[in-house]
Amino acid sequence: MGRRIPVLVVAGFLGAGKTTLLNHLLRNNRGIRIGVVVNDFGAVNIDAMLVAGQVDAMVSLGNGCVCCAVDVGELDALFDQLAQPKAKIDVIVVEASGLAEPRNLIRMIVNSENPRITYGGLIEVVDAEHFEESRAQHPELATHLRMADLVMVNKADRVTPEALDTLRDEIGALAFPAAVYATAHGRIDPGLLFDAPRRAASKPRVGEQLSLDELLFAETEAHDDHEHDAHCDHHHLHDEYQSLSFTSDTDLNPRALIAVFEDPPPGLFRAKGTLAFATPDDQRKFVLHMVGRHIVVEPVPWPRHEPRTSSLVLIGAGLDTDIALERLRATVHTGPEPLGEQELLPVWRYVTAHDHADTPA
Repeated sequence: MGRRIPVLVVAGFLGAGKTTLLNHLLRNNRGIRIGVVVNDFGAVNIDAMLVAGQVDAMVSLGNGCVCCAVDVGELDALFDQLAQPKAKIDVIVVEASGLAEPRNLIRMIVNSENPRITYGGLIEVVDAEHFEESRAQHPELATHLRMADLVMVNKADRVTPEALDTLRDEIGALAFPAAVYATAHGRIDPGLLFDAPRRAASKPRVGEQLSLDELLFAETEAHDDHEHDAHCDHHHLHDEYQSLSFTSDTDLNPRALIAVFEDPPPGLFRAKGTLAFATPDDQRKFVLHMVGRHIVVEPVPWPRHEPRTSSLVLIGAGLDTDIALERLRATVHTGPEPLGEQELLPVWRYVTAHDHADTPA
């Protein structure tokens, strides 16, 4: 089986800017094929009209929000249309209704039996200009922020810099440890949300992932473009995002490594890489994916001629790269004795039953 398609949920109350964000991603996708589930509320399919003609594949739900209109099986049927190999979709974005409950939607995706998809995180969009009114009208907004993997404070150009700073502090306290990112007109760099795909001429091997070099190149290119775009569009309204790479030729302590991501550095949003652990009884490569607070680990055989090296890329908004790098370096196993297999127990918590069953011991 090839790489799984991340399913990204975009949520937020009416008028926050979800469709504006989606349109921006579709117009600035850098060759990424995006499949969309437009989750409208009401009989008139307005959101679907707004994104029509810009998307590779669309499944539109016009008679109520997806979280209460369908069960897991029915949602899987929608994903089947987008995730089939011939569609060549790289990422699926579910634009939730302004009245949708993100918790139920996330549960459906995480519990989906579709082997081609994986949960890609919750992006909560809030209106900087009307945040207090929205929170008063919808007290559940605080709960939504606590579930978010990334919070977009949209319409940041409509408030003063002082008001924006105060608002970000308030939202940051509610959403911690999620990254909080200020935007205007829904403009966020797609590189912060999902990887650029491989477009190699040769067919990738089964289970092959985007290499570290390719990921770094895609991320760096996106960051350079982001800086240019932000400079051309009132730089002070946009946040920079930070990235770092970590490589170790010495095997890592699995318990210490997982602890870093269970209690992540503030601002960390995404992490991806391959890990070699100091457990001689298990010589597999462990591929780690993290979006917000959602961690997935995939054990795969280590190719015979590939160097045994751990490599990670971390991306976040407001990420203190020095502290993050120091914590990663502390996971390198320096003791004289190898670690026992029981030290892998924290890792197995994040390995799906499918991966565990299909990977040879």
